[in-house]
Amino acid sequence: MATTQEPGPPTRSETPQSSPHPMITYIGCAQCGTEIAGLDGRYSCSGCGWVNEWSDGHRPLPEAPPHSG
Repeated sequence: MATTQEPGPPTRSETPQSSPHPMITYIGCAQCGTEIAGLDGRYSCSGCGWVNEWSDGHRPLPEAPPHSG
């Protein structure tokens, strides 16, 4: 009897960089080890409060529209 294994989260090399939409990425929390999901390599752990530096993301953040007022 063969067993099947669910595919794991994509690795950085498998994550397409040309998508206009944010990609959901996964990592083990650097502080407590909990598996967490983030957008384009930006993470925040709800278990311990760890957050990675915003510049660690896989691509630049989009610019905000000009403020009118």
